[in-house]
Amino acid sequence: MRVLTVNTGSSSVKLRLLDARDEIVSEEESEAPETDIDERGLSTAVARMGQADAVAHRIVHGGDRTEPALLDAALRDELARLASLAPLHQPKSLAAVSIVGSLLPDVPAVACFDTAFHARMPARAAMYALPAEWRERFALRRYGFHGLSHAYASRRVAELVAPAGVSRIVTCHLGAGASLAAVTGGRSIDTTMGFTPLEGVVMATRSGNVDPGLVLWLLAQGLSPEEVHEGLERRSGLLGLSGTADMRELLARDDDPARTALDVYLHRLAGAIAAMAAALGGVDALVFTGGVGERAPAIRAGVAERIGFLGITLDGRRNEAARGDAEISAEDAAARSAVVAAREDREMARQARSLLAQRAPT
Repeated sequence: MRVLTVNTGSSSVKLRLLDARDEIVSEEESEAPETDIDERGLSTAVARMGQADAVAHRIVHGGDRTEPALLDAALRDELARLASLAPLHQPKSLAAVSIVGSLLPDVPAVACFDTAFHARMPARAAMYALPAEWRERFALRRYGFHGLSHAYASRRVAELVAPAGVSRIVTCHLGAGASLAAVTGGRSIDTTMGFTPLEGVVMATRSGNVDPGLVLWLLAQGLSPEEVHEGLERRSGLLGLSGTADMRELLARDDDPARTALDVYLHRLAGAIAAMAAALGGVDALVFTGGVGERAPAIRAGVAERIGFLGITLDGRRNEAARGDAEISAEDAAARSAVVAAREDREMARQARSLLAQRAPT
């Protein structure tokens, strides 16, 4: 089965057509500005992709859904009601669903949810200590995100370091957005993002964890909710600390704001890895994926220096040379470490094939 994967992000729509062996047949990328999708560009890109037997759409927020689902009018309405929880992604993902659906009306379309991988987290990880009436009325819980990436990376690392035997895996998806997950038995039992993608580690423009009292104080000073949200979402993180959201630029600089930003980033990242290890009762494998995770050996080395007590030790040569999927552990490390290329498309294709196979007539 050839699957067309549609990965709608905050600034682009990435298309890949995968064959039955998950080899890339063709790929295209179309612009998706902050508030809209380039409909003509996306339509042109889809037309160049080649014949597909199924379409798999990445949907950031699926509420409490735990499995992929066929896209129909009822599901689209359900997902539209969740847009306020993922305002940068959900509306554009649904726009892409409509555009691609109009071009391929006879091809089954499957929604693959970033939240689904975390939907079965135990209550100790999923619940906020908030009034019960709030939790029930507004469905307040820690949803988690980047689930497609975490699911793929945790499976792939087990293949890379299988002789070592891994059951307690910490996956680090480090890109413009960043989150970690604690994975065992193919299941997420904790993660760093929460009700929205703002919670967790320091990111490119997002603050990560801040004191809720700080937010309330800013509102009391006269800032509007919109101003606070825009500041936390788009003007914080590495950008707020150093003036740039680009990790490559930050690593190339040698000035106090850059050094401080990197120190804060690594400090929070190391603490989050330790927290995920605590949720697992230890760590057998640490995985780096996403743009920063895959392409910044200095970040991998810097965080490893801070978490050596977990048995994480990198081989400097392997770490510097890593391109694509590669183990980067030192030979005598108690826990294994690896780089895994982010392949959400493969996870989406896997989920789409599985769902459609279950629904096929016998």
